[in-house]
Order: sequence, then C-alpha cells, then structure tokens
Amino acid sequence: MTVYTERINKVRKELEQLDAEAALITSPLSVAYLTGFACDPHERFLGLLLREDGAVLFVPSLEKEKAESELGGAGSSIHEILGVQDTDDPYDKVKQNGGLSTVRRLAVEKEYMKLGHAERLGAVFEGLTFTDIGGLVSRMRNRKTPEEIAKLKAAAVLVEDVLAEGLKRVKAGVTELELVAELEYIMKKKGADGPSFDTMVLAGANSALPHGVPGATKVQEGAFLLFDLGVFKDGYCSDITRTFVVGEPSAEMEKIYNTVLAAEEAAIRAVQIGRPLAEVDRAARSVIEDAGYGRYFTHRTGHGLGMEVHEYPSVHGANEEAMEAGMVFTIEPGIYVPGVGGVRIEDDVYVTESGAGLLTSFPKALTRLEI
Repeated sequence: MTVYTERINKVRKELEQLDAEAALITSPLSVAYLTGFACDPHERFLGLLLREDGAVLFVPSLEKEKAESELGGAGSSIHEILGVQDTDDPYDKVKQNGGLSTVRRLAVEKEYMKLGHAERLGAVFEGLTFTDIGGLVSRMRNRKTPEEIAKLKAAAVLVEDVLAEGLKRVKAGVTELELVAELEYIMKKKGADGPSFDTMVLAGANSALPHGVPGATKVQEGAFLLFDLGVFKDGYCSDITRTFVVGEPSAEMEKIYNTVLAAEEAAIRAVQIGRPLAEVDRAARSVIEDAGYGRYFTHRTGHGLGMEVHEYPSVHGANEEAMEAGMVFTIEPGIYVPGVGGVRIEDDVYVTESGAGLLTSFPKALTRLEI
C-alpha cells in the first residue's frame, strides 16, 4: 500500500463519520498531498472525487497526459483520470463521470472552496448540502513523515546557504530592493524552485514593520537590517528570519535583540509532545513582557509549515491543541519599536519525542555587519 493510498483511505474513513457520500478535494496542494500529482491549474478546474469504492481525478485537459504518466502505474490510488476541457462544465462532468448520479451530502474544503463554485455544484446536485473535510486534510498534512521532514530540512539548508551568500552583498548604499533581487537570484542559482513567499529585507526604521514592503531605503550604519526569506524545493518550504546590526548597536538595540533571542529560545524549549501549542507562544511572550516590551510583540509566535509557507496550525496563546510528533511549525517572536527598529528571529521546528527538532541552524548571536 502506497502512502497516497493510506492518505486517501483516511479521508474515506472520515466520510463515514461525516455521513457524506463523497468528498471533492479542490485545493491543488491537497490534491498533490493525497495523490502525488502536482500542478497549477490556474483558473481551470482540478478536483479529486473520493467515494467509498473509487477515486477519480479531474484535471485540465492539458495536464491529462502528465497525470497519466505520473499516476498510471501499478498500485496507483487513482482509479480514473479525466480531462476537463475549457468548454466543459466541470461540475456537470463530476456528476456524469464521478460514479454518483445523485449526492445528498458532499465533503469539501470549506475554507478553500469559493461560494460561486459551491453554488454551481448545488445547481448540478439538487438538494446538496456541504460538510467540511478540510480540517482533517490540514491535520494530516501537518503530521509530517520522515521523508517530508527530510525535504523540509533540505529546503532549510538551501535557504541558509542563500542567506549566507546574500550577506556578502550588503554594502554601503545598497537598497532593500537590491538585496531582495540578489537573494532571489541566488535562490535560483543554488537550485531552489523559487521563493516560498515574497522575500523581505527591511533596513533601519522599516524593520519595525512586521510585514514591511522592501523599497528604496538604503542600508544604514547603526541600524537593524532584517532578512525574512524562504524557498520552495521539491514541493516543500522553508522560512527563516534573522536580524543583524549594521555597525555598532546602541544599548537599547542590544537589549531588544537579546530579549528576542531569549524569547525564541524559551519558545523552542516549550515544544513538548502532549503540551498545548499555546505554551510555545506564552513562553516567548512572557520573556518579552518581563523585559518591558510586551506591547511591541504584535503577532502570534508561529505558524505551520510544509507544502505551504503558512499552513495549519496557528501557534498563538489561545490554541490549546496538543502538540504531536511530526508537527512542523515556525517559532518567530519579535519586538518592533517605532523610531528604533525591529528584531525578529525565526526558526523552523518539528516535534519529536524529546522536544523540538531544529530544521534551521543559521547562527543567532547578535552579529554586526560592516559596510
């Protein structure tokens, strides 16, 4: 039995609990997770229809040959692959070719499916009601196999190589956008499939913006320089943040940096199987609050990481869900002081029997850059 058959069977088992006749999975990443077939359908229809006794993959016609080549071998978890022409009504095609002439209750990924698509399904299947299967798929995706951990580690190693090379490009007069361009060129040159999100380089006062947009600001002496970047590699992501000081820091800048570093290390120590995710956030937040910077830590401590750079779960102080082996998420506390600057330190971790396993390992001690 392949890993994809095991995953599909888990979804089928959930259908019984939901009293649903079938599931229609339409998120491209969830389809890839369940089948092994990855493509970007753009605006075209892509869907995996799962019944108790069958699995039909609907793909844009231009992707059909690729899907058959990748999934058509012995032991495939997919029973049929059907191409959808641009002129087809994909939802009518699901009805006519999915082995279900009628369906009363359909499981879908509610957070992904658009209202318009749901209405079109309702027009094809009269009296249709929806139930959510998305939560199950998200939880499955966050419990990584050793093979997935290895891919995430490879993406982390790659982005750290990129950052190390990019730091050599920091010089007097260089702008945030110029450094972004250098980093994304280095990513491709080193073999990344691409950035896993918009690369962020923020200089000086801009570093106090947690989601600032790089622009024409130049690197400045005596100021923070924040790098937040990640790569896609073989279907999996990395996400790392490191903050540096250009030249000599002030006493306050050193205090801010060391507080964030202590908070991040406390959060990593809080990773334990069976303990709530909230404790990871609380561990970081208490260090920052005790140092008097609580109001300058304005976001959650982390987020899930895998096939997407932001996925389930959310690591915040109200999430009482217990940590389980194989969970992967970021830990990234920060302090952002207007007029002074901001510091964020971010690592990618996975939950093991003995605590947090680190996917990222780039040095975190306060580092001064000379220009």
